[in-house]
Amino acid sequence: MVEKNNKKLSASFEENIRYMNQVLPVTESFDVIRRDIMIGGKASVFYYIDGFIKDEVMLKIMDSFLSVKEEEMPEDAEGFIQNHVPYVEVDIAEDFDQVIRNVLSGPACLFIDGYQECIILDCRTYPARSVDEPDKDKSLRGSRDGFVETIVFNTALMRRRIRDPHLVMEMTEAGQASRTDIAICYMNDRVDRELLNNLKERINSLELDDLRMNQQSLAEALFKRKWFNPFPKFKFTERPDTAAACLLEGKVVILVDNSPSAMILPTSVLDMIEEANDYYFPTVTAVYLRVTRALITFATVFFTPLYLLFMQNQEWLPEVFEFVAVRDTVNIPLIFQFLLLEISIDGLRLAAMNTPTMLSTPLSVIAGIVMGEFSVQSGWFNSEVMLYMAFVAVANYTQPNFELGYALKFMRLMLLILTAIFNLYGFIAGCILVLCFLFFNKTLSGRNYMNVKLN
Repeated sequence: MVEKNNKKLSASFEENIRYMNQVLPVTESFDVIRRDIMIGGKASVFYYIDGFIKDEVMLKIMDSFLSVKEEEMPEDAEGFIQNHVPYVEVDIAEDFDQVIRNVLSGPACLFIDGYQECIILDCRTYPARSVDEPDKDKSLRGSRDGFVETIVFNTALMRRRIRDPHLVMEMTEAGQASRTDIAICYMNDRVDRELLNNLKERINSLELDDLRMNQQSLAEALFKRKWFNPFPKFKFTERPDTAAACLLEGKVVILVDNSPSAMILPTSVLDMIEEANDYYFPTVTAVYLRVTRALITFATVFFTPLYLLFMQNQEWLPEVFEFVAVRDTVNIPLIFQFLLLEISIDGLRLAAMNTPTMLSTPLSVIAGIVMGEFSVQSGWFNSEVMLYMAFVAVANYTQPNFELGYALKFMRLMLLILTAIFNLYGFIAGCILVLCFLFFNKTLSGRNYMNVKLN
């Protein structure tokens, strides 16, 4: 683990180099490079990470340094930068913590004999994929770009959409070992100052060794969720247009390096069920899509528990709906059929995620046959149960937020179990618990999903 060290650089060039060689695994690690060079007759040393440096840029910079004559060497590092560094992103470091952090982040650090400061050349380039549209959050008419794992690319995608000087992107870090970069983005004239200050204080006070899972680790550290409440505290998106729209609404967007998604605060249940298509269609179409999605989301939670309740009390069924009653008798009770199918659907989803692309279609066909007709003919499941669970499985994909989809699934399972055990009273108690989970799900802003301030 790299511990924070506020030790100042020494006036002795040899002492500085000796300390750097002790801290950095120059001889053990092949990608930590030390490059000795003579600049203006003075001994100089570059430290950088192989793979993070633009070779062409470094070649031009070093060629420029080699042409410096001894009588042209300034007395300090600031003068050297102004006269002999043909590059834009240059800085000066005066303590070893800043130097080591920069070397491990990618910039090249230059020590020159006679200078007490270290010159930092930010000519790094990270391995990155193209900014393709995310697979999960697609739009029919919107832009086709998406966030990637490089934080600078992500900030540029939002800056391209918001050409306003009020857009602020503050850079900080977390994790003693990982030193993960975190960007806090907000509109200076629109943001909720109380929320912003609270967020900054929480990030600055984090005492973590590393952010193993990047954004998820940061989310868990910022706000300790109650294990029994599955509803997410944050909204995530991989679309830069969605993040830009949220910034213009006065929200805060958090980007974490190595994570291809943005974390948005504050959030509510209406924010969770929104998607990009809502903004790219006319008002009437957008309202229709939102209402349809809300009704389907409501149905995924209450459809199967309500069906189980009426099957346990078939005398409550109106005559017009008598056709929905279970006709065939199987050996498995309805509640166990629903629970088995819930687990089976998740098993199929996990199998699809881990199946090679060339085999995904045959797997889907086989799973459809086995889970469909053969399951009913074998006597394990009723055809009505298979139909309603198929609706629930497909309806879950109308939910753009993955975490919210699973939270609703857990609410449905709770309703099924309570209804099976306590009948009508269990169903009513389950509905009350669902409302409690929503109303008492406190987020980082101090508000719940209904946007009500909680003490």
